[in-house]
Amino acid sequence: MKCFALCLVSFWVLFGFWFQSVSSQNFSVSAIKQAASPPRGWNSYDSFSWIISEQEFLQNAEIVSQRLRAFGYEYVVVDYLWYRRFVDGANSNSLGFDVIDQWGRMVPDPVRFPSSNDGKGFTQLAKKVHSLGLKFGIHVMRGISTQAVNANTPILDPATGGAYQESGRVWHAKDIAIPERACGWMSNGFMSVNTKLGAGRAFLKSLYQQYADWGVDLVKHDCVFGSDLDINEITYVSEVLSQLNHPVTYSLSPGPHATPAMAKEINGLVNMYRVTGDDWDKWEDVEPHFDVARDFSNAKLIGANGLKGNSWPDLDMLPFGWITDPGVNEGPHRYCRLTLSEQKSQITLWAIAKSPLMYGGDLRKIDPFTFRMITDPTLLEINSFSLNNKEYPYARGSVHLKNEDHKVKRIKHSLGLTSCTESKASGWTAESLDHDLQRICWKGGLGNENQKPFCVNKRGLQFKLNGDNTYQEKYRGKIHLVATNEMRLCMDGSPKQKVTASEFKIGTFSPCTLDSNQMWELNSNGTLVNSYSGLCATVNSVEVNANSGGIRSWVATGRKGELYLAFFNLSEQKMTIETTTSELGKFFPAGGIHTCQGTEVWTGKKIVPSKTRGKITADVDVHGCAIFAFTC
Repeated sequence: MKCFALCLVSFWVLFGFWFQSVSSQNFSVSAIKQAASPPRGWNSYDSFSWIISEQEFLQNAEIVSQRLRAFGYEYVVVDYLWYRRFVDGANSNSLGFDVIDQWGRMVPDPVRFPSSNDGKGFTQLAKKVHSLGLKFGIHVMRGISTQAVNANTPILDPATGGAYQESGRVWHAKDIAIPERACGWMSNGFMSVNTKLGAGRAFLKSLYQQYADWGVDLVKHDCVFGSDLDINEITYVSEVLSQLNHPVTYSLSPGPHATPAMAKEINGLVNMYRVTGDDWDKWEDVEPHFDVARDFSNAKLIGANGLKGNSWPDLDMLPFGWITDPGVNEGPHRYCRLTLSEQKSQITLWAIAKSPLMYGGDLRKIDPFTFRMITDPTLLEINSFSLNNKEYPYARGSVHLKNEDHKVKRIKHSLGLTSCTESKASGWTAESLDHDLQRICWKGGLGNENQKPFCVNKRGLQFKLNGDNTYQEKYRGKIHLVATNEMRLCMDGSPKQKVTASEFKIGTFSPCTLDSNQMWELNSNGTLVNSYSGLCATVNSVEVNANSGGIRSWVATGRKGELYLAFFNLSEQKMTIETTTSELGKFFPAGGIHTCQGTEVWTGKKIVPSKTRGKITADVDVHGCAIFAFTC
């Protein structure tokens, strides 16, 4: 018996050493199932734009390891253009400054990333990150670079290690590139490849196999989702990643005008996907996320099936602390412009909507308030483990207490893109204004017969007389949609530049070109198809709460029976927001809520509904929030 006890103790000691060892090698419980909870980490973009160096990256990674890893922050990600030389003339949409290998693949700029010299790529940097107990991520773009196409580099065959050959010839970049599908916001940078060709698939496989060989644990794949949707590339990349021995978390970006219907096409293929444009440090960028988060929650997409695990709608990075400006050639130089109340609201929404939490500020200058905010244990518990997360309609403000204003609804219309198989894609009609001009209007699903429809004028594509006949034939039947008051401006189906959540609007107009994002086709079934993305234009009619001039609320349940309730004040005046235990009972029919005891997370204030006549109340600052954690 004594021997058995001694052996048992020895076993657990050895198991402890083994577990500690595999943990230090970047294994974790979550690795068994990819993205079992929303991924959490640090990304370089908000603080360094595209110009980060290896030294700056590692300095931030070390702080993540020392101060944030204990709170579940495990990824450190080099964001976009790590292959672009930081020299005079280079910028976020310049051409000719990228470092590529003989196969047209992007490799790190050896000046900014010295450890990549001699063909090492990111291998050495990934090893350093792994030695810190973290996971290494990189940002990648769609398809193939314009620079590789211009150089017409040969395609690598991953199976042989030599040039890809088929039909008796060697294949090159120009054979697989689709120039008319250049990235809408980085037109000089990248374009789609033809995944129907064996050479196109070989090129993509060579990219992602190389990333895995470098030790990359997360890829943030940009310009393939939302208004830039490329379902063929997403599908094939997911297939490649699923076959790798090295697990890679698959993230999509950026996502302007992503819809739940679109997400249902890809969520099983990926682990996280952006559902908005870029979020920056303006309240106008934060506010649209409340509608977006609600819509993806209602569609039951939070934590849905994903690549070898789960998938998560991503509300974008958290631009707190010491940051820079979007797309500039400058590192961090200023503090976040959001008020403290606005920052609390942002991270509270991100937490209760279970968005991935990717901090964007330069950690070398993180302040105590920001550190406490992004490591709050209750918010992180909610983000990782809460269930039944949804918008709650029964909160109301002190100025709207009469006539059950919390039940009042209003309709908001906005232009968008959606899958052409969706019934809501149909609703466009053509009307003749005179023998030379037709008008195309949306009349589907308008809430009021007297409401003025959205209309544009139809115009045939204007090709040059000596233009490419193949190109003309490809786009025969396509049209431009010109502004009714300016015939030189055409409606875009994709953003021309990388913009923020508040700035992007489908249906914006710019000078007419023959870019596929400005080409449309009106079908007899009433759908209006964009040639760039293959998505259909629609006018979304969204029912939103009209209560209290901008009050929102969310609820969720905890893994140990906790109840979470968040109030958000989106208005321009301080509000007293309240609900009742009986109204909460509609969401938690188990009853007994009035017997619970709660704490407001940000203030630490205790609340016992049984002593407040069943009311739950909070005074909430402009653009601020309150979040209660109840135990029952």
